[in-house]
Amino acid sequence: MSGMYTALASKVLFPLHERLKGHTTSRVLRGMERTQWWSRERLDTWRFERLRALLGHAGTTVPYYRDLFSRIGFDPGAIASLPDLARLPFLTKALIRANTAALKSEAARHLQRFNTGGSSGEPLVFYLGHERVSHDVAAKRRATRWWGVDIGDPEIVVWGSPIELSTQDRVRALRDRLLRTELLPAFEMSAGKLDLYVDRIRQVRPRTLFGYPSALTLIARHARARGVALDRLGIRVAFVTAERLYDEQRQTISEVYGCRVANGYGGRDAGFIAHECPSGGMHITAEDIVVETIGPDGNAVASGEAGEIVITHLATRDFPFVRYRTGDVGVLDTRACPCGRGLPLVREIQGRTTDFVIAADGTVMHGLAVVYPIRDLPGIAAFKVVQETRLRARVTVVPGPGFGAQTEARIVAGLKERLGRDVEVVVERVSEIPVEASGKFRYVKSLVHDAHGDTACAT
Repeated sequence: MSGMYTALASKVLFPLHERLKGHTTSRVLRGMERTQWWSRERLDTWRFERLRALLGHAGTTVPYYRDLFSRIGFDPGAIASLPDLARLPFLTKALIRANTAALKSEAARHLQRFNTGGSSGEPLVFYLGHERVSHDVAAKRRATRWWGVDIGDPEIVVWGSPIELSTQDRVRALRDRLLRTELLPAFEMSAGKLDLYVDRIRQVRPRTLFGYPSALTLIARHARARGVALDRLGIRVAFVTAERLYDEQRQTISEVYGCRVANGYGGRDAGFIAHECPSGGMHITAEDIVVETIGPDGNAVASGEAGEIVITHLATRDFPFVRYRTGDVGVLDTRACPCGRGLPLVREIQGRTTDFVIAADGTVMHGLAVVYPIRDLPGIAAFKVVQETRLRARVTVVPGPGFGAQTEARIVAGLKERLGRDVEVVVERVSEIPVEASGKFRYVKSLVHDAHGDTACAT
């Protein structure tokens, strides 16, 4: 019966849902399931044509790129190969913030506003159209199908984004029930909450888990400490994303839940960049995304060498992401995956870290819980939160235009609401926020130790 319902959900309910939203997800998915088996050469030829079409569209309908191409004398029709992308300057978060309106295509319809704190701690607002959303959803669904699961299989999602948590209205709740998806908030993870989450996982007996690796690990450690078995529930795979996956997290998740772990890499801004297949290859969604890795000088580094990841998303005609600097560091791989797919590989993602923070009452929360009250406030160019003790947090802020006492008061109120009314929140104005000694930027850093004696989600 469960398999019959999964077939109904994946072949009827979900396609209908996407079609009603104006998305072409099902058609895109069918195409992706063919192109993943193409040779690297055929795939590169096809996506080069898509790149040229994207740049031509941008040069005609997007004010930012129309002005840029005119200024630097760039002709989209004259490019001859994917590497010709290097003739264009990078797109950065600062440029997006300064040119948000000019980056919208004049032909765009039904744009949806998104925002993210980003790995640099700089608030970012951008827009996505139906094309981009359809392609990202299709890419995610293809990756889950690699593992023998699909829409309609029972799923537990441990997540913390307010986009998900604030849209649980009646329509969304009905959709989730029909597709058998249940959301467990990752912000507040006290011992009592963890008990409830462990119990809920045992009741639902999900076929898949999805969430932050740190959050799924915390639940697993809690279950193991209390002697509660989760490894015989029929969980097939745990999909993890949004943070760097550490080896010990993979081992803990695999052992406690009795399933394999599939790592994913991407973001709301950059898109669904890469996902792990059962053969262990971290495949780039190459039909849609061109990935470059660059050194500190802005020039390309060789495959096998670490560099900053730069992406061009080919399904972003409404709000183009062309040579977008993600701020993440990774290593590309020229080897072929044993699975036989022609999709290129990422060998390693080195720069994805997020701390947990611990409230005054001992409640464990995902570090993003203290990012969201700050990131959209006006007049903030960059910020960093350091939890020094349970009763003291320091927020360093690079002020921008419009920053003042009122913004400062909202920062204090937002963090007190998350961490506790008795917590002292110190706001410090600085001209620059330095990176860590490792070269990474951590927009949340906790110095508080949890009950296990470890620094919260230490990096």
